[in-house]
Amino acid sequence: MGLFLLLFSVFAVTTEISSAASEPTQHYLSEHCHDQDICDRESAKGVKIYDGEPGRLKCPLFSGTCNSSFAQSKDLSLKWFWKAKPDQGSEQPVDFSLPDHRIVERKEKLWFQPALLNDTGEYVCLLRNLSYCVKASVGLTVLQKNNGSCVNDQMETVTALIPIEEKQELTCPDIEEFIPPAAKYDVTWHENCHPWINGKYGNSDRAVKNNKFIFYIMREIRKGNYTCVVNYLENGRPVTLTRTINVKAVGSSRLQYKPVIHIPNKELTFTVTLGETAELLCEAYFHYLKDSATEVWWSVNGKRVDPNSDKRMKINSSEVHEQLGHKSIRRILQIDKFTSEDLKKDYTCFAKNKLGEVNSKARVAAQAYIPSIELGCGLGVTLFLMVILIVIYHVYWLELVLLYRAYFGTDETVGDGKEYDIYISYARNTEEEEFVLLTLRTVLENDWGYKVCIFDRDSLPGGTITDDTLSFVRRSRRLIVVLSPNYLQQGTQALLELKAGIDNMVLTGKLRVILVEFKPVKQAVYIKELKRARLALTLIKWKGKKSKDTSSRFWKQLHVELPVKKVKETVPCEKVNQNLLV
Repeated sequence: MGLFLLLFSVFAVTTEISSAASEPTQHYLSEHCHDQDICDRESAKGVKIYDGEPGRLKCPLFSGTCNSSFAQSKDLSLKWFWKAKPDQGSEQPVDFSLPDHRIVERKEKLWFQPALLNDTGEYVCLLRNLSYCVKASVGLTVLQKNNGSCVNDQMETVTALIPIEEKQELTCPDIEEFIPPAAKYDVTWHENCHPWINGKYGNSDRAVKNNKFIFYIMREIRKGNYTCVVNYLENGRPVTLTRTINVKAVGSSRLQYKPVIHIPNKELTFTVTLGETAELLCEAYFHYLKDSATEVWWSVNGKRVDPNSDKRMKINSSEVHEQLGHKSIRRILQIDKFTSEDLKKDYTCFAKNKLGEVNSKARVAAQAYIPSIELGCGLGVTLFLMVILIVIYHVYWLELVLLYRAYFGTDETVGDGKEYDIYISYARNTEEEEFVLLTLRTVLENDWGYKVCIFDRDSLPGGTITDDTLSFVRRSRRLIVVLSPNYLQQGTQALLELKAGIDNMVLTGKLRVILVEFKPVKQAVYIKELKRARLALTLIKWKGKKSKDTSSRFWKQLHVELPVKKVKETVPCEKVNQNLLV
């Protein structure tokens, strides 16, 4: 309305009439017309039309009391100009002389019958008389449908909010102005661009009837894009219109609630540090309510917080949208340089919708003083000592275990009824035999004083191999099995010793089996007895020259697994009578 008051005020200025009338249209448009601010959202974001379909542009200057009749009565003429690109330069008059009147002007609207891709650009409408001129622009984008689809993702859609478990009808939007009076038309519907056929998928809760899409019972899974395609004839020429409705399921209109404040609550206390910035959270949950405004705010001592009036306070806001149109709103109240006086104030969170208002008070307490420097130093020293101890244990754990055994270990040989400390099982007539007799036996007997029993050395001739083997194993505290490919292929004697040791370990628990890997053995060649017990047994690997020194890791690992003895013994096991009972 202010525009036309201005027109009337300058209408009597006759000195400008003659000069304006003599200027060319293009020069007048660019030099004398001022741009009008556009408040209409639709005009500000422009118009989109499908290629080959009719569409229209409305001059943004026509709003409120300004219409075609009013403009005509004030001797205001409407002119249309366009430019394909914003940086193209001067606008060009719209060509209304195209064949079949493809672009026409009807009152304050510019019609495209149909729109083509080349029509994309910026359109300027101009209102003027001899003394005044004003203009506004609106953008037009002509889109092609995506390949294999009934729509283009950039096209604007209409949103339909349908309450859950309720009935709703969809009609094809924005088609009335396009279809001639009394013209017949038909509408086909698509769900997410899949043609809809009644009953094709066994759907009983939806149907198309009288060109309308009907939801008999709305469900959450029915949300999506529903596209209607309208076909009709205009002057004998087929015309198509495509419109898309974005359907969303929302909460039932029968279930309406006030907001619910989750935070603050009676169980929660906000802990603040004096002198620093305090943050108080208010979180409210809103059930969906049609046409309901939602609001969340903080009050301090009964007065609503206004960051503009108190520079120490700030409000940070966020929203989380959930299913069925429900949402949560968060308001964080920040108070700079929180003081002891602030602790005495009342902090209340409020939430409101059209059904009413709720509130909840916040409990605020000061953080107890913690001597951070002293605590940090103490924790640092403790952590440093723990790291040192862990490193020492990781590197020297074998030495620590042996040291502990030497001073605090309990002598296992006292009162257990065993005669031998160790029985060695190995592959006979191989290089393993040399390792056992010259290296392993020497260290065990001479250096460590263990009583070692070796079948070929300590059994008497003429005895029964099976009986003697079972007797030796039973009377030993440890069974060392020297593993190698030869051992697994040795045959009856080696398998008998191994099986006797594993059975005794499982049944009595008084014998432990130790595996010494003399040479690598592939997993696939393990015998079944060894496969079953492999994960429960200790495996120590002999690494040739690296393991010869008795201070090497091999000997330390082996020593840890052997019996604890307080008195050193150097006498080898005596010969046993072949008739000794097992």
